Amino acid sequence: MTEKIGFVGVGRMGGNMARRLKDCGYAVTAVFDTHAPIAAELARELGATHATQLADVAAAADVIFTVVTDDAAQLAVFAESGDSLLRGAAGKVFVNCATISPAVHVEIERRARAVGAVSLEGCMASSIPQARNGTLYLMCGGDRATFDRVKPILEKLSSALRYIGPAGQAAQVKALVNMVMNINTAGLAEGLGLGAALGLNLDMLREVFLQTGANSQVLKTDGEDMQHRAHDCFFSGAHAAKDSGIALALGEGVGLKLPLAAATKAQFDRMIALGLGGLDKSGVAELTFKGRHG
Repeated sequence: MTEKIGFVGVGRMGGNMARRLKDCGYAVTAVFDTHAPIAAELARELGATHATQLADVAAAADVIFTVVTDDAAQLAVFAESGDSLLRGAAGKVFVNCATISPAVHVEIERRARAVGAVSLEGCMASSIPQARNGTLYLMCGGDRATFDRVKPILEKLSSALRYIGPAGQAAQVKALVNMVMNINTAGLAEGLGLGAALGLNLDMLREVFLQTGANSQVLKTDGEDMQHRAHDCFFSGAHAAKDSGIALALGEGVGLKLPLAAATKAQFDRMIALGLGGLDKSGVAELTFKGRHG
């Protein structure tokens, strides 16, 4: 475990991934976040450097994980001028874990190669507890040799590690995963909301859903939370809206109409408009239960 690890973006996911690798014996040497107090606190906890410049992370680490919010943030940390992870990055490996547009992953790979570095998509289909426990479902895209090079590190973060294909393909798969998950979430919220309006016992209804074709992973993770209005955030409504938008853009790119994905995005956009975008995606039930925000 001689590789030195750096992190850019140390919120709930990135911070817990860093803690996991530290627990596994890796040297987490530098952390950076645009919200400096988060990075400073984690640096103290892990005995790492709180980097105030992106280039300092690249200088202090061999493998750098980025866990940022969106396309713009991803492109910014790999800016082609000014402070950037690309400064002095020859020989470095970047693992980019954000849910962003596939084309941006392809562009980041191009920028990394131009300075003698390599990059890999590390798309995550899990949430905060899995990041901390090393049980992420991790889908990777990019150069196969790069994947093989960092596989021992990725195995410490994931209980289900999968190489998907060239740059951009893992992000495509992740977009489809989240598209279907979001559709299931919005559909479950409507089913439970209608059940409540009909006066049905929702504990009973969830049990019936679980044993029939209405079952889904979302039912297991979000059904009870929808019923009891427990929307502590693991995956926000705002992120659901963003990710549904990525899938819709992919559909438009190949000439497909995706009416369910479009309707689902409209629901999550409505959450944002009502000031509920920071709630967990289960908060979409606030739009479908009578007497709530809908």
